[in-house]
Amino acid sequence: MLARRAARVETAGLAPKLDGGSPLWLEALGANVLDVDGNRYLDLTSGFGVAVVGHRHPAVVAAVRRQSGRLVHGLGDAHGHPLRIELAAALKAVAPVRDGRVGFAVSGADAVELAVKTALLATGRSRLLAFEPAYHGLTFGALALSSRPHFRRAFDRHLHRRVKRLAYGCAPRRLASELAGGEFAAVVVEPVVGREGILLPPPGWLVELGSLCRRHGTLLVADEILTGGGRTGRWFAVDHDAVQPDLLCCGKALGGGLPIGAVIGSAAVMSAWDAPGEARHTATFVAHPLACAAALATLRVIADERLVDRGARIGAELAAALSDWPSRFAQVRAVRGRGALWGIEWRSPAAAAGFSERLLRRGVLILRGGATGCVTQLLPPLVTTARQLAFALREAAAAAE
Repeated sequence: MLARRAARVETAGLAPKLDGGSPLWLEALGANVLDVDGNRYLDLTSGFGVAVVGHRHPAVVAAVRRQSGRLVHGLGDAHGHPLRIELAAALKAVAPVRDGRVGFAVSGADAVELAVKTALLATGRSRLLAFEPAYHGLTFGALALSSRPHFRRAFDRHLHRRVKRLAYGCAPRRLASELAGGEFAAVVVEPVVGREGILLPPPGWLVELGSLCRRHGTLLVADEILTGGGRTGRWFAVDHDAVQPDLLCCGKALGGGLPIGAVIGSAAVMSAWDAPGEARHTATFVAHPLACAAALATLRVIADERLVDRGARIGAELAAALSDWPSRFAQVRAVRGRGALWGIEWRSPAAAAGFSERLLRRGVLILRGGATGCVTQLLPPLVTTARQLAFALREAAAAAE
């Protein structure tokens, strides 16, 4: 009944596919999801990576309730409120950005837009360097940087035309050759490629990329929208290589389930926005009071419950369980990941889809991604218990047979 109603009121190409194979979520708590038919699932998607502290964490819910009794909505950039200042200070304290300043956004894609605009303003240059594959969002600026043709094709002639793409993890000499001309305002990179296939950078590659950017006056933009908040076993994925980006984008997990994004940039770079008159990048709901309350609670939960360490332990458990899959299962080509972010690459889209469907019937939710559709992705909440993870891995092995 709900599927039929949805078909009558939502645009098909923009709505969930309620075809019997996609649960309609009713409730979620921790690492579990309950659908409208009463089926319970273990969520290894974290709601597209959002639920790092789990769904409906009590501390996040309590913070939103308290704030809703004081101030539900403010006035964007025109009138401030205390929580946005507190949140900016908290982000500055954990982000690996020298002398950081925070600019708020309403989503991860909006954070990418803000970072790109900042780079263009700060450098006076017009070219951008991105990688293949990459996913940075689907708003126009972010879409120009995202690699998948399926997303870009219909809008390609309207997008920013001065984007150069190189292969993710390409040889440093190729990077040096491109950057030597001094034309690029920024290099935008996922420290670990997420939606497009869970790809890890070659050892030392991010360090070399950062060094080359500094040498040629190009800003390094780290898109940590998926990888931030302890997802990879460090607060941010660039921390694995001790890389300090000029601009760092946050989203997804930051809001604990509420929409918010942020860019943390060095004071020198962010000063490019200092100008009289109205803000040149803002939105009605930017730094929304409820989202700020949720984000502050989320950051406290990550610290108090030592979830960054838990992310590292989950990574070790997943590595131990999945490392033999390419030799154990004929249809598995490769397994790779870091912390609580792993990808299983199958030999065909059909094999990946079949695994996902079988696992869904066994009560485990996973994502399937990548331009080829061959990678299934495991993104468990960092509050997933050892028992829950053992159940998920047991069911996954059975579904892979």
